[in-house]
Amino acid sequence: MTLRRRHSGDDPREWLNRARSNLVRATVTAPEVYLEDLCYDAQQAAEKAVKGLLLARAIRHPFTHDLSALLSLIEETGIKIPGDVFEAATLTRYAVVTRYPGPMRPVTEAEHAEAVRIADRVVRWVERIL
Repeated sequence: MTLRRRHSGDDPREWLNRARSNLVRATVTAPEVYLEDLCYDAQQAAEKAVKGLLLARAIRHPFTHDLSALLSLIEETGIKIPGDVFEAATLTRYAVVTRYPGPMRPVTEAEHAEAVRIADRVVRWVERIL
């Protein structure tokens, strides 16, 4: 495996590196790993990619995991967001609720696959813009 060149924490390229890392982790299934945890990594991939774009455009953003809110900030600057990228809003539920034991049903394999597909689209979209 080849590690990407690291950049400072205020460099959008490092945010994208971290997004890619989370995306890879989201795809690595094992019997001992909850799909909820992998969906969290998918959500984190999308969130870090979007925050990297916000950083690149010097757009201040709140400390939030809400992908809809973060994407709306980008849209307010005139950047057109494709509909399939806006689907990332559905990943927000994996940022908090599924991270800890609680009253939720387990994530299905189909939901996990969809979370990874959406996160991948977001990361690729940000890569094209940056």
